Amino acid sequence: MLTQQFFITLLLNFLVIGTFGYLLTKKDLLSYFSGGKWWLTWLSIGIITLMDELTSIFYAPSEAFRVIGLNAIAFLILTSILIRFLSLRMIEIAEILEVNGIRGGGVYSFSYLVLGPTVSFIAVASIIVDYVLTACLSTVSAIENGMSFFPMSDLAKFLFEVGIVWLIAGLNILGIKENAKLTFGIFIVAAIILINLLFAGMYHADVASVHTMGKSFTDIGGTLLTGNWFNGYFFVIVGVSSCILAYSGIESVVQTASLVKSWKEIKKAYTFLAWTVGLFTPVLAAVVLSSNINISHHETDLITQFAKHVGGIPFGYIVGILASVLLMMAVNTAYVASSELMERVAHHYGFHWIIKTNRRQSLYRLHIANAMFYTFIIYLTGGNQTILAEMYAIGLLASFTINMGSLLLYRYKIGTKESLEYNTSRIGTLFIFLIMLSCFLYLGYHKPYGTIMWSTVTALFLFVGLKYAEKWAPEKKEIQQTDSPMQMVFHLGETDAESVHVYFRRPKEHGHRIVNQESVYISLYHPRQGIPEKISENHFRFAYQGKTLFQAITEILYALQYELPHKKIIVHLGWPTSSWLDRLSTGVMIFSLTHLPKYFPRLSFVLEYHGGEHTH
Repeated sequence: MLTQQFFITLLLNFLVIGTFGYLLTKKDLLSYFSGGKWWLTWLSIGIITLMDELTSIFYAPSEAFRVIGLNAIAFLILTSILIRFLSLRMIEIAEILEVNGIRGGGVYSFSYLVLGPTVSFIAVASIIVDYVLTACLSTVSAIENGMSFFPMSDLAKFLFEVGIVWLIAGLNILGIKENAKLTFGIFIVAAIILINLLFAGMYHADVASVHTMGKSFTDIGGTLLTGNWFNGYFFVIVGVSSCILAYSGIESVVQTASLVKSWKEIKKAYTFLAWTVGLFTPVLAAVVLSSNINISHHETDLITQFAKHVGGIPFGYIVGILASVLLMMAVNTAYVASSELMERVAHHYGFHWIIKTNRRQSLYRLHIANAMFYTFIIYLTGGNQTILAEMYAIGLLASFTINMGSLLLYRYKIGTKESLEYNTSRIGTLFIFLIMLSCFLYLGYHKPYGTIMWSTVTALFLFVGLKYAEKWAPEKKEIQQTDSPMQMVFHLGETDAESVHVYFRRPKEHGHRIVNQESVYISLYHPRQGIPEKISENHFRFAYQGKTLFQAITEILYALQYELPHKKIIVHLGWPTSSWLDRLSTGVMIFSLTHLPKYFPRLSFVLEYHGGEHTH
């Protein structure tokens, strides 16, 4: 039997190494030069995210088991499927951001585009909480797994943990960061080791293991079928909330969108993640949790001890070292990603003092602040992996909820006008939003440590951010470029024609325009989306903020009616073509527009559609 296992393992390793060898022969595998700039490929950003997401395998299964027992086997698989559908929405968000001229920033950029600075500060706080707890949890887990076979006191563990935090901070201050090639190299080693671990676990699985896996599904099915719908829904929420940590890091792909040439690379990266870590994590977790290892005695070093169980002490050492390396890379990712996010926010609002760089172009002030915060959190929690995991899940679910809520609201307002190539189901997005919101509320109520930290960081960002947002917000530059209503009035007033035409157009619509004195074209835009390009001399752009689109239209019409009483004013409104399901706001908009003749009985209104022209 041992000989059979040896030959199968040898064949498997030759296959894996051969596959990587073939990939390494490919030109421009990780990056390429185009248009005067170096771009990362979908494989490159996919692996960067995979390495971040893969680290959760060293703590997420045991944390899920601690809360829901062996039901974690089935729920880890079900949560993986849910995250796959969520990642499809992330692709949609990436395309929407690109259409609006925004590259990278993830939930911060998208929530700012859709909901403005207040919610974007909550999003920033949620992401920062994620990064802080990624660093802290990864640091603690690195020591627990790397030193699994060596007895250590709590003080010694704490000193090692603080040492990792400040070591990586120092490397970043010196400007030494991981790059795509280094990450890919570590990925190759990690893939070989972990595939061997999975195969060894599956090879040692017995009938009892298969029975345990099946019982996990039958128990869940029985609970859902025998109870009422409310209890069933609550049961699902508890299960998903307990397993969500296994897929932390999934949003990182959207945040790195500025490093790739288009959103289509984001789509390929998410597909790659679905077929790799999306399958590997739940399968390995199922094999580990269904084995006869004493899970409750090895909550902090479960995977390392499982490696020792199926491959012997040497293999346990190898997996322990691998865990430490991967988890320390996750700490480094937290440093880099959080500093890049804060740099984006600081540039946005002019907080240049905090992003001052040293001679090595490192954001040293942010790295020092991060290291101090990480140290404080590890000290405050006593390096307890369970407490850190509970705190981590809150920020993760908050960012997912904000993303899905922003996407729903964006589609409600815009429809599919700006994203014709890639669209997902609105009903599906609503379902995912409700699941994520429910999980967030559940954990917020049952995990007070995480709620307190998330609330504190959010309150801090809101206090500092909103205090300066109104003064330094970049929207002020957009508003300053807006046209004056009197310019439009003068343009129409100079004509001798008795009738004048007013066409309302959406900011990015470029239908036919007639350049004459009797017509004007109006684009109403929100300052967050930027002022649209002026197409012709009779094209006027007006910003609206703090009011609805209907209110903005009525203000313009009141001005025209008052200033041009001697003219016959004909108002042209585009015909809405979005479906009611895709864009529920269409009905609200039409209902509002039907009241315009009552408010302006002297004006004429035309609701029209021109074939081949995308109209409002």
